[in-house]
Amino acid sequence: MSTHQLVDPFGRRITYLRLSVTDRCDFRCTYCMSEDMVFAPRQQILSLEELYAVADAFIGLGVRRIRITGGEPLVRKNLLSLLQRLGERDELDDLAITTNGSQLMEMAAPLRAAGVRRLNISLDSLQRERFAAFTRRDRLDQVLAGIEAARAAGFDRIKLNSVVQSGRNDDEVLDLVEFAIERGLDISFIEEMPLGSVVSHSREQTFCSSDEVRQRIEQRHALLRSSKVTGGPSRYWQVVGTQTQVGFISPHSHNFCGDCNRVRVTAEGKLVLCLGHDNALDLKRLLRAHPGDGERLRQALIEALRLKPERHHFSHDEQVQVVRFMSMTGG
Repeated sequence: MSTHQLVDPFGRRITYLRLSVTDRCDFRCTYCMSEDMVFAPRQQILSLEELYAVADAFIGLGVRRIRITGGEPLVRKNLLSLLQRLGERDELDDLAITTNGSQLMEMAAPLRAAGVRRLNISLDSLQRERFAAFTRRDRLDQVLAGIEAARAAGFDRIKLNSVVQSGRNDDEVLDLVEFAIERGLDISFIEEMPLGSVVSHSREQTFCSSDEVRQRIEQRHALLRSSKVTGGPSRYWQVVGTQTQVGFISPHSHNFCGDCNRVRVTAEGKLVLCLGHDNALDLKRLLRAHPGDGERLRQALIEALRLKPERHHFSHDEQVQVVRFMSMTGG
């Protein structure tokens, strides 16, 4: 079978899949989901076998990086069995997970043994009350312990992800960078994306650009532009004299659509071609109507890529631009 067949109308080759294994989460982060979130019925969620079939089809078409997402992926029952199968695929250059860190005390070592190479851990605050306000859960100590367990497990790299909001946690940027430096971790700062309707804050008033964040860091640390490429949207800077790289994910201030190499599959089996658009292909219907037909699935993916839009049109005003929450899409 020939590879590298996933090319969109703008010549962008898709080599990176973000595969959501659940829409459920043990946190309720204010920018990600509502407090009274209604989750999909379990029968609507792809089985582990169906998730592997999706991953297998993408690998056969040239995808070389897979990131497992959620919700919180580590609450998915028997997830390790899927990871072990993916970890055995020599075609993959990278198998990674994005997690809130709550389960890492028990899961870090088994994840590494299964073949997971990199972790992204969400951490928006080092202050207990503020962390609880962001996540609607008082579990900062649990997450910090999980980070230490991950460090001990020997992953290739561990990166923290922080969504920065003006007036809510932007005064912690330097503290978060110092936390990362002291532990030999990387960190990415993210501009909030307008997905789902939020009531906890005004996105327009709390918007904090990546340029503002970088300027704050440069008050204390020299930064050098890095050539690091991970397959994701971060643009990296090396903190001079340290092992730490600082990334910036800037959907508003520095649009990264021009070199987009990724698509997402939701836990319900929807192929999302762009975060900024609601259109999606229902892979679950195909999987359940034609179980085991990998060629049919691969052909559907190739045809779907013809519909991938050139770019999103995010803005940081009060308008809800995409109805679905990030937890429904998969980080």
